[in-house]
Amino acid sequence: MCHEDGIEMVRDVRPVEFSYKGQTMTVAMPGWYCPKCGEGLYTRADMKVSDRALNAMKARCEGLLDGPQVKRIRKKLGLTQAAAGDLIGGGPKAFTKYEKGDALTSRAVTNLLKVLDAVPDALTILRENQGRPSC
Repeated sequence: MCHEDGIEMVRDVRPVEFSYKGQTMTVAMPGWYCPKCGEGLYTRADMKVSDRALNAMKARCEGLLDGPQVKRIRKKLGLTQAAAGDLIGGGPKAFTKYEKGDALTSRAVTNLLKVLDAVPDALTILRENQGRPSC
């Protein structure tokens, strides 16, 4: 029920506009909407739609890699998501989150992936240092 109008809300997908650093995008946003006032309520799954779209826009604006770019480079290197997280950093679930758009790469991870994309043999350097004690 809509808290504004007391009317039963309906499940729908509606265009919602988002802005970041002067860039604007419209997202087809699923949710529960009031047919009278248009008020929307969103589930956690609904919010993932907007979160992923915003992360893609932020990646473009900030010069970071987006999910498909991260996945392409990881596959080019022949790494699983868990292995990439171990070698490059972020942990076993990091690359799953990057590739789905649930998290942005850091500038450092973006730069390292760009280097590895250009010079895949540099992966050898990371593998040589893997598992070595730091002291």
